[in-house]
Amino acid sequence: MPRERSEITCSFGPALVKDGAVLEGIDDVEVDTNFGNHSIQGYQPRTALGYLEDNHYVFVVVDGRDEGYSRGVTMTELAQIMTDLGCQCAYNLDGGGSSAMYFNGSIINQPSNGGERATSDILYIAQGA
Repeated sequence: MPRERSEITCSFGPALVKDGAVLEGIDDVEVDTNFGNHSIQGYQPRTALGYLEDNHYVFVVVDGRDEGYSRGVTMTELAQIMTDLGCQCAYNLDGGGSSAMYFNGSIINQPSNGGERATSDILYIAQGA
């Protein structure tokens, strides 16, 4: 996302797409499981944010851990989804049971833990006045 337009700072990752191309090695990223985190490798429910062009972004949620419905995706598969949508850059957000998306007041996906999960942070998007 263009730095000159940044008004807030967020921390998430890893980066998935840069200059319209899938980044190499993203399936090798690991997290420290000593702090209660789960591995982000393999097939998982995932959430991503992508930049298309000025004032145009895409938000993607992929369900997973639900046999017969969705197995989830790897980081590389998520990156490919983002490039297929035309993203110039894209980032992985929180995943697992935190992967939930609301639209017009309703949850529109099937979170892996069977319902909403309490989280400390959200991205909230609203149409300007």
